[in-house]
Amino acid sequence: MSTQNDKLDHLKTSAFDRRMSIAKASLLAGTRWATANAVTMFANDEEKEQKRKQAMAEQANYLAQEIGKLKGSVVKIGQMMALYGEHFLPEEITQALNTLNNKTVALSWVAIEQHLRQQLGSKLDDLTIDQEPLGTASLAQVHRATRKSDGLELVLKIQYPGVAEAIDSDMNLFRSMLKVTRMVPQTREFDEWYEEVRSMMHREVDYAMEAATTKRFHDRLQHDDRYVVPQIMDQYCSERVLCMTFERGVPINSPAMLTLPQVRRNALGEASLEIAVRELFEWDEMQTDPNFGNYLVRLGNGQDIKDKIVLLDFGAIRQFDEHLLNVARNLIIAGYHHNKPQMITSMTGYNFFDSIPESIKPDMSEVFLLATEAFSTPENNSDMPTGVMDNEYRYDWKKSNLHSRVIQQASRSMASRYFSVPPKEFMFISRKFIGAYTFMTVIDAKTNVRDMVKRFV
Repeated sequence: MSTQNDKLDHLKTSAFDRRMSIAKASLLAGTRWATANAVTMFANDEEKEQKRKQAMAEQANYLAQEIGKLKGSVVKIGQMMALYGEHFLPEEITQALNTLNNKTVALSWVAIEQHLRQQLGSKLDDLTIDQEPLGTASLAQVHRATRKSDGLELVLKIQYPGVAEAIDSDMNLFRSMLKVTRMVPQTREFDEWYEEVRSMMHREVDYAMEAATTKRFHDRLQHDDRYVVPQIMDQYCSERVLCMTFERGVPINSPAMLTLPQVRRNALGEASLEIAVRELFEWDEMQTDPNFGNYLVRLGNGQDIKDKIVLLDFGAIRQFDEHLLNVARNLIIAGYHHNKPQMITSMTGYNFFDSIPESIKPDMSEVFLLATEAFSTPENNSDMPTGVMDNEYRYDWKKSNLHSRVIQQASRSMASRYFSVPPKEFMFISRKFIGAYTFMTVIDAKTNVRDMVKRFV
């Protein structure tokens, strides 16, 4: 945690300050990039490619360092581009953007208290607030609080002053940076994705929307003792402050998790994936941010008190078109039956798949069949590796090495321009399941996912 000496008194959110910083960094990176290209003019193709990758990595890392100094929404933009832009950005750039640290330097308590007073007025006097933040991020920081009247433990998610208003100008600055450096191809698909990032940024700072979504999930899961969803405290919320109950738990990758007996890890794994299944098949909306920081586990006693998954952040919830949802559902059902013709038929009627030649679809279906391997059985899927599913249809995620196998299969089967840029909505859904798969791999869970889908088949 930051000491008082290295905290910020304010964020530079003025367009002028940020424009000057970005312009200086962009021009320098662009000049270096052009120089590097000129130096390799007389090299052979292999040397050129090696030098090009090295130069791009160097300039991308330099830009990431400069972006990190600005903090605020421009950092979050970079993080989102790294998360969702692998189909548009060179690998060297996504790797550099992935270094942007979400644990930014905190805003000083003096500045935070002043901001809170403007947002909450006299209601702030109801609370005793820890001056040291629980955590800091690019758009907000979180402080624990106690309500004086009854000792109720709360957390305040406090959006930094001026961040929401700076989003559009920061988006424009970031785009200008990419153009000036000439390291990213400017295409229609990239434009569409960039505008989607802009939309995501505005949803991230919409605390009224996040509060409403948190309440929906709280209502859905309040009677299921496998989950905990914080309760929103409306009286201490505002446009820039989100208040909810404080919920204890340990991180997903905590050593305490790996010491749990297998049966308890299995139960937690099933609970994590069931959320994704229900979001897709029942609720028509999905938490699309796979960040493990959005989850905690409240450990039980292994007897009468169950382990629970604490769901923390609902700022990245997305609603989807019913037609797309049906396509995604049918792909999973085809995977349940491990039926290739059914998988191909499931793609019909969706613009993206309809635009792909019929000759490409069989190879594409092989990727989807592999990605849904855990939903199938050894009886209907002769390609399933030996030993990854037991006789109770529990899938061994860690042993399966599924994620790597899917990537390898995709590189072989989808080496086509027709699948170079999947639709953004489809990528959001796939990322949700990738996150759930990773959750189960990290905690070494063995889970029966067929039972979750069976009632929807």
